[in-house]
Amino acid sequence: MQIQINSENNIKISQEHIDRFKEIVSAALDRYSDQITRVEAHLSDENSHKKGPDDKRCLLEARLEGLQPVAASNIASTLELAVSGAAGKLKQSLASIKGRLRNY
Repeated sequence: MQIQINSENNIKISQEHIDRFKEIVSAALDRYSDQITRVEAHLSDENSHKKGPDDKRCLLEARLEGLQPVAASNIASTLELAVSGAAGKLKQSLASIKGRLRNY
């Protein structure tokens, strides 16, 4: 499973943060890693021109073999919390999709 991290120009993230974000996504989606070809994370600051709570957004998009991409997003006060929340939501979506396919 390949994990790609993308961010807006106004967000400065270090390589250590990128590695941490990849660990979070990888750990959350480990169960589905053999079925996911790529996960793209899009990080943004919803209110980049002003400060405020809960303005960091993470949109995760998972590309599954033979299926349409699945996306989940989360908004939180920090990028790490946004990534973690989006990864949890994506995991739930994948479990739901796999359950429906199994029953079909």
